Amino acid sequence: MSATIFANHPEPSDSASAGLVPRVLEREVRRIYERSPFYAERFPLHAEPLQWACFQEIPVLSKREIVARGHQAFFADYAAIEHGLAAKQFEYESTGGTTQSPMTVIMEAGWWDAQTARAYQASPILRSLVGRPYRKCVLAPVGCSSNLCPYEDHPFPHRYFSGTVYLNLSSDPFAFPEAEWDRIVRELQATQPEVIEGEPVYLSLLARAAGRRGVRVPSVRAVILTYGKASTQHSRRISEVFPAAQVDLYGSTEAGYLFVGEAFKDNSQVVAANAFIELAPWRVGLADVFQIYVTTREREAMPLLRYQTGDIVQRVATGFRLLGREGNVYFRPDGSLVSSIEIDEALPAGFAAWHYSLVQTGETRWDFHYVADQTMDHAATEGALAQMLGAGVRVNAFRRKFIAPAASGKFALLKPLVK
Repeated sequence: MSATIFANHPEPSDSASAGLVPRVLEREVRRIYERSPFYAERFPLHAEPLQWACFQEIPVLSKREIVARGHQAFFADYAAIEHGLAAKQFEYESTGGTTQSPMTVIMEAGWWDAQTARAYQASPILRSLVGRPYRKCVLAPVGCSSNLCPYEDHPFPHRYFSGTVYLNLSSDPFAFPEAEWDRIVRELQATQPEVIEGEPVYLSLLARAAGRRGVRVPSVRAVILTYGKASTQHSRRISEVFPAAQVDLYGSTEAGYLFVGEAFKDNSQVVAANAFIELAPWRVGLADVFQIYVTTREREAMPLLRYQTGDIVQRVATGFRLLGREGNVYFRPDGSLVSSIEIDEALPAGFAAWHYSLVQTGETRWDFHYVADQTMDHAATEGALAQMLGAGVRVNAFRRKFIAPAASGKFALLKPLVK
């Protein structure tokens, strides 16, 4: 049996010999087994050197299984973890995504900050921030992916933690009244951050609010797009007000940051110090498109082994293109793939929106909702998107004042029918 393909560079399989898993990967697998009884219960591991054939027999772990068995299953004595939570030796966060039940994630104190630093170190743009004080503003859903954001309505100074200000106090940026945007923009000006980080829709609307108020923040050196999938429309609107380098930082609450690259440059790379990323074939005919299985590194609490994130990536000459969640891509009748990238490329020149969502309503019918300052040419927009989606497709465009997020606070750029 051939070795598993990895997105890491260099691949762990490059050092494999005689069908054996390389030491660096085997060492992490055995550490995970030692740390958590969860894995031995699922698939006992022999003491002999680990072969690829055996590694590939370790069952893939799904979020559904973790939710069904409960996070307590990862620990031999959960009472000790509860004591650790009380003593702040451990932290917890809840992640639900857009379609699945909430999942509790336990992490050892300091893990999130450490893996964030490793992700920054892997980025030429963010590397200079590691190991020195800097100011950052975060604008994202209040349950924002293990940055352990405050949930209470604290006044400004009390939302300032280790150089980071958490700007938002609720989870739908379209519902923020103008007085709330006044507060957010004032705090942004007061902080003068080097970094702005957030969910792309939130940051796009922040750019709208700042632009309308004539506010510029020249201190900003980098904008980190994370928590959700960005479109080029978001990127352009953000750069018009915050003309700084944009970084695509991709990961999840339970696994940490997995890929980092320049936004829309197709050069994302694995944060190799955080995880091993397996590339698993996804669909016949798409040789360079993969689902990913994550094995975390240096994780004490709730380590993940061959965890299926539900994310889809495409391998290109310059690195990886992150296509998003499995449920947020569409397949034309001929089997070819459509993601938000194809939508961006199809939109007519001159189209400008703060956010959009392309929603399938029937086998050949789609609605295109967008939020913009003025009505775009609907005939041109509908025609371009219909042509991109395939023969016989009809698209109806609608300008909206807002597009509601899912209950989790997340937005979807592309919403095909569930099949």
